[in-house]
Amino acid sequence: MLDGYLRARIDPWMDRAGRALARRGVGANAVTLAGFAIGVAAAVAIVCDAFALGLLLILASRLCDGLDGAVARATAKTDFGGFLDIVLDFAFYGLVPFAFILHDPYENGMAGGLLLLSFYINGASFLAFAVIAEKRGLSTKARGEKSLYFTTGLAEASETIAVFLAFCLFPHWFPEIAIGFALVCVYTTLSRIMLARASFGSRANM
Repeated sequence: MLDGYLRARIDPWMDRAGRALARRGVGANAVTLAGFAIGVAAAVAIVCDAFALGLLLILASRLCDGLDGAVARATAKTDFGGFLDIVLDFAFYGLVPFAFILHDPYENGMAGGLLLLSFYINGASFLAFAVIAEKRGLSTKARGEKSLYFTTGLAEASETIAVFLAFCLFPHWFPEIAIGFALVCVYTTLSRIMLARASFGSRANM
């Protein structure tokens, strides 16, 4: 929901940083991998009860996630780069809730499992929509230039990162926050299904 608003304000700064990194020979895939490695470090910090460090590492990881696209735009975008970015983004989004489950399985297990389930279903609806949109030749720049068709929704990257930061700031409230955001993800999935029905349901299979 907030991604479009934030991108319009952050992208000019990211593009300048991306061009600077590209001039120094830094590749987009290297930035993607670095961001994921920092995300793994954030998960380890959370498991080890270092929530403030985990918060800072989450922010650094997502900074890299923004920079990899900027570097790609400054050099050359590749299909593999887009594929790697999506896969490692999904891995990161699963790592953080899983880290909180490992930190306290008794208190966080059920809520964390529910959140991961909602991520799984939401991610499936996102990818399935992108596949069918590609098949039908649809395109959008609602979230900037992307390798896949990005559908908007109530739960997007900005909201997810805000929730992850809230987990780190208020770890004892993890179950309540996780359940609430899981419901938001389910709502996003249902709205995407309705969008798919409106977009794809009236045309014959191609």
